[in-house]
Formats: sequence, C-alpha cells, structure tokens
Amino acid sequence: VQLVESGGGLVQPGGSLRLSCTAIGITSNYYTMNWFRQAPGQEREGVSCINVRGDSAWYADSVKGRFTISKDAAKNTIYLQMSDLKPEDTAIYYCAVGGCAVLESVRAWGQGTQVTVSS
Repeated sequence: VQLVESGGGLVQPGGSLRLSCTAIGITSNYYTMNWFRQAPGQEREGVSCINVRGDSAWYADSVKGRFTISKDAAKNTIYLQMSDLKPEDTAIYYCAVGGCAVLESVRAWGQGTQVTVSS
C-alpha cells in the first residue's frame, strides 16, 4: 500500500491550497480516507475524513467551514481543498487509510506534505 501526496507549499494568510493523495495498491472506495496534520512540537491530529461512498465527511472544529475533503473514485484519489488559511494551519499534512480521525486505526500513511502559512 502506498499513499502519494502532493500540493503543499507556502501561502499567505487568507490564501488557498489543494492537497491530493493517490492510493496505490488499494482501492480508496473500500476504505475511509483521512487527512491528519502535525505541527512542530505538537501531536498528530485528525483534520478530516471521507467515507467509503464519498457522501459523508467529518471535519475538525478548527477547519470546519474552511476545508473541504472530496474523492475521485476513478483516479483513486482524495483531495483536501483548504481556503482562508491561517498561520496555525502550518503543519505537515498526512494522508491515511483507517478509521475516521483515529490514529490507532491507521493502516497506512503517506509521506506527508508541508503546508506553511506565512506572510
């Protein structure tokens, strides 16, 4: 199982980024897919997850209304559209397969992509 992320970078406060995660070796339609993040000196935390059918999602309170998770079953890819970014969103973002926002249930991790929000 391999999860390949892309789309991170440096953005100014209020800006937007879209992260992508392509699953190789598994079919994302069979699993709940997640985005986690880890800021320096902090624990890894759940940001968002999307269910198998792609018709239900969960968001952490800190990103609700600003981030949107979606999936493209044909491309075996999930996305995280991030808008109105804030400096506190700065972190390494990880794609993961497992129960929604439950670290202990993660079966596979992506390599991570850095998101930096700074003026």
